[in-house]
Amino acid sequence: MRGALIDIGLTLLASLLTLSAYAAVSPLDRLSPEVFDINPPTARVSGEPGKMSVRPAACLSMPTSDTRRRIVDAAIQEWGYFGFSVVDLTTVRSTYPGAARALIRPSRPGYRENQRVADDIGGYWAATADGAWIVERQNRRWNGPSGAGSRWRDPWSAAFISWVMCESGLGDTSQFERHIAHHRYIDQAIIARDSGDQGAAYEAFDVGEKAILPGDMICTAREEAYMSLDERRRHLGVGVRSHCDIVVQVDEREQRILAIGGNVRGSVRLKLWPAEPGVSGHLQPMDQSMIPGGRAVFAHLSLRADPIEPDALDSSPTILALNERDEAGYWLERAIVGPDTTIRDYGRLWPINVSFSDLLRTINSAP
Repeated sequence: MRGALIDIGLTLLASLLTLSAYAAVSPLDRLSPEVFDINPPTARVSGEPGKMSVRPAACLSMPTSDTRRRIVDAAIQEWGYFGFSVVDLTTVRSTYPGAARALIRPSRPGYRENQRVADDIGGYWAATADGAWIVERQNRRWNGPSGAGSRWRDPWSAAFISWVMCESGLGDTSQFERHIAHHRYIDQAIIARDSGDQGAAYEAFDVGEKAILPGDMICTAREEAYMSLDERRRHLGVGVRSHCDIVVQVDEREQRILAIGGNVRGSVRLKLWPAEPGVSGHLQPMDQSMIPGGRAVFAHLSLRADPIEPDALDSSPTILALNERDEAGYWLERAIVGPDTTIRDYGRLWPINVSFSDLLRTINSAP
C-alpha cells in the first residue's frame, strides 16, 4: 500500500511539474520580415493605452487557394508572442471528493502582461470595421482607476481571427467577413455551403462530415448550446456568443486536434482538443458539453484551399525559431504530448486529473 501511494505521489508530482513547464517558456519576439513577411498588429494602431487610435490600413488580398499555410503560420506566431500557453482539454479534474469533474482553466494574464500586449490586441480590433470605437471605449477604461494594465472590456477572440485572415490574404469581405463577432463569418460559411457561393474562403460542415485540416476552424457556441449546423441555420443573422479556433495540427497518433484561439482566458493560447474517429473515419473533436466548462464543436469551417501537412505546427517558422532556443525542445514536446501518466484509482489524493476520453467511456458505460 505504501509503495502504491509513493508511486501515486510521484505521478502527481510529475504532472504538476509538467503543468508548471507549460508556463516556463518566455514569449518569442515576432520573426523578421525575411523569415516571415507579415505586418504585426501594432502597425494598425498608434499611441499608448489611454490615447490609442486606429491607423487605417488595407488587408492583404490573394487567392484563397494560397492562404492556408499563411493562416497557420500567422496564428502560431501570435501564440508564440503571447508566451506559448497550452490549454489541455484532454484532461478533467476533480478538486475534492464528490466534486464535479471540470476542465482545467488557466489563470488570466496579470497587469504587466496586459500592458505589454495592449497595442497588439488593439491591432486585432483594427482589422474590423468596428475596431475604432471599441479602442476608443477601451481608452476610457485605461484612463480609469485600473490604468494601462486593465483587461479589455470587450471579448477580442473574433478580432484575433479577423486580423489573422486580414494579414493572411483574405482581405476581400466576400472571401471572409471580418467582424467583432464570430457568428458573422460562421453564417457566411454556412450560406456559402448552402448556396454554392464559391467566393467565400470557408464553407461550413457538421463535425465528422469532412476531414479537419490545419487552416480550418472549429467553432463552439456559449449561449445557445448548438450541436449542429441545422440548429444555427434557424438563427442565421442573429447574434450569439460563440468562439472559433484555428486548427494548426491534427495529431492522429495521440487523437488530438491542436487549435489556436484569441482571448482564451485573456490570451492567445493553443488548445489540445480530445478527438476520436467519426463515422466517416475522420478525426473529429469530442463533445465536451457534459463537463462543466466544456462545449461541443457545432461547426467545422473548411478552408477552400489545398491541404498542407497535418503536423504544420512543427514546421512553422515560429517553432523552427523556438527550437533554436535552449529551453525549447523538451518543453514543446512535453506541452504537446502531455504528462506520461496512467489513469488509476487515486484514492484520497486530490486534486485528481483524469483523461477526458477515459471519463467519457465511464459515462457511456454506466447503467
